[in-house]
Amino acid sequence: MDVLKLIGRDKELFTKDINSHSDLLDKIVSESRFLVIGGAGSIGQAVTKEIFKRHPQKLHVVDISENNLVELVRDIRSTFGYIKGDFQTFALDCGSLEYDAFWNADGNYDYVLNLSALKHVRSEKDPYTLMRMIDVNIFNTEKTIRQCIDKGVKKYFCVSTDKAANPANMMGASKRIMEMYLMQLSEKIKISTARFANVAFSDGSLLHSFNQRIQKRQPIVAPNDVKRYFVIPKESGELCLMSTIFGENRDIFFPKFSESLHLITFSEIAIRYLKAIGFEPYLCKTEDEAREMAQTIPEKGLWPCLFTASDTTGEKDFEEFFTDNELLDLNRFQNLGIVKNEAIFDLQLIEHFTNTIQNFKQTGKWTKEQLVDLFFEMIPNFGYIEKGKYLDEKM
Repeated sequence: MDVLKLIGRDKELFTKDINSHSDLLDKIVSESRFLVIGGAGSIGQAVTKEIFKRHPQKLHVVDISENNLVELVRDIRSTFGYIKGDFQTFALDCGSLEYDAFWNADGNYDYVLNLSALKHVRSEKDPYTLMRMIDVNIFNTEKTIRQCIDKGVKKYFCVSTDKAANPANMMGASKRIMEMYLMQLSEKIKISTARFANVAFSDGSLLHSFNQRIQKRQPIVAPNDVKRYFVIPKESGELCLMSTIFGENRDIFFPKFSESLHLITFSEIAIRYLKAIGFEPYLCKTEDEAREMAQTIPEKGLWPCLFTASDTTGEKDFEEFFTDNELLDLNRFQNLGIVKNEAIFDLQLIEHFTNTIQNFKQTGKWTKEQLVDLFFEMIPNFGYIEKGKYLDEKM
């Protein structure tokens, strides 16, 4: 299945930039040692493969998902084979004592890339998962950066999100707060990051669920009023690696807006997806109708679909990779833009956030409302609107 065609494109975004820098990129990677944290997720696997195929001296991958690590190794062996460098995977949580022991026993890397994150808007519906999102997206990032500083790592990279630019949900806001911590720590280590759009068919995404629904003979459900930009997994890996190797301190890389970065609704992709596997969409009006039709109409070459307007908390009306007051470099690369940052941060505000979260944890009690209020303190123009309905309440 041609994923590019499904998302409305006919060519990859970064081919010219990769090709024009390929010799230097290959040289630097082949001479360097890498640690990829969260390397078995969709973006992490894409980055790991981009590094592996350039024959690094050392490539270690850490992830909490043992099964995804197994698949990553199988995928790499089946596609690229082997390298002379040290390639190993470790089923570890970077927030754990076991990871600290792993780090203290080695920690000798030139580049550390952190791809771990809680990325779903649906993960912010309750105060407990939301606290874990804060831990993973903010404090694990801070912790692993400080460990890199102690070991003299050359460069730290982590993924932000397009949703960090004028955030409208807690997930995007957590990444925006993470960026504040990055600015503080960038005085002690070189850091770069990336903001980009949805990765098509990434684990847990709506598009990935299309495969699951077909396998389980269930209706396809998608919003018909939300348009998004998509990148394919390979492009996400290329973007992260380019930022890692070529990003200057505090740079945020992003895909340039252009006709080649096609804006498309989820329902449009669903229709293209179904036609690509030989089905015509059958539009239903209710969940009950869609579930009922799934039992009978696939034999007729039809697949039940429920396309509705988005009405849940945290959905942003549009996507943006930068804000009006950020300084941009749009000339260095053809299809990659860069947000240029000075080390501007409010240390008192960062310490207030850290201390408040620590106090919540020590008492063992906190509410979602308390966390939302704290986020508003950190981001005065935070565009969060509580609608009282979440994605888990829909099919």
